[in-house]
Amino acid sequence: MTSAGFNVTSSVTLVGFSSLSGHSSLLFFVFLLLYLFVLFSDSLVIYIICSQRALHRPMFAFVASVLLNSLTASTVFYPKLLSDLLLSGAGLVQVSRTLCLCQGFFVSSLGGSSYMLLSAMAFDRYLSICHPMHYAVLVTPAKVVLMLLLCWMLPLIGGGVTTLLASRLPLCRAQLNRVYCIIYSIVSLSCGGAEAQLSGIFGQLIRAVVIFLPTAFVLYSYARILFICLRRSHSFSSKALQTCLPHLLVFFNNSISVCLDLLLRRLQSNRESDSTLITSILMILVPTVLNPVVYGLKLKEVFTHVKRLLRCRRDS
Repeated sequence: MTSAGFNVTSSVTLVGFSSLSGHSSLLFFVFLLLYLFVLFSDSLVIYIICSQRALHRPMFAFVASVLLNSLTASTVFYPKLLSDLLLSGAGLVQVSRTLCLCQGFFVSSLGGSSYMLLSAMAFDRYLSICHPMHYAVLVTPAKVVLMLLLCWMLPLIGGGVTTLLASRLPLCRAQLNRVYCIIYSIVSLSCGGAEAQLSGIFGQLIRAVVIFLPTAFVLYSYARILFICLRRSHSFSSKALQTCLPHLLVFFNNSISVCLDLLLRRLQSNRESDSTLITSILMILVPTVLNPVVYGLKLKEVFTHVKRLLRCRRDS
């Protein structure tokens, strides 16, 4: 089937698996254990936040939302990866273009919503620490629900339009040096032209709205918090910074992964590279594994309930 003289392929080949050749069995069990860990730890922290009335506060609602995002991203990433490792023996993996676009849609949408959730969390911490007298009025349950809907719906709409534009592009090539699909990589396989430029421009716009603007807002919010802490007592500053530390760790964890992926994508846009492959895996792997660890261990209120729950299970 052709469009404007170009071949419109019905499938995409993920050549990144060829770099894993000879280690498929070991990698299968490693990723399986990681997936089970993510499922257990994310579900545990979310369950604790939902079941403990003392944790029914805006900050913990945002934490549960971030972990729910992480859990959903893991479900999009790990089962497909495990299936490909098991069936392909870490050789070339061929997926339908539709499935590749669906995975790219979820990866981009969930990545964008993670950043927006982190910016909402930074806003919540800013109001709590810098305007404590007005916090209860400014951050009501209705406003929290509204912020959560905005954090999820805006990236979903942007990701949907980006995916729709990418689905209309004729492809000249069909090989990705990745083990999963993202929309940018699918666009890079296209034959160029006005539609590809439009898709690229819209993708850049969406990234600016759901990643770069929230990042700037997070940095501004925590800079203001630090400024306030420097002017207050040591005990106040210590407590405030201890509350913000887990959110900052998660934010920098996500940001480093995205920055490395963007940097290598620019430097090696026309070449296949093992470093690109490794970064593409770490971009999903590191945040999904570390997020529940950070929130489960660094948030004192959550960690207390985690220890209590695990102790009860062991005693019984």
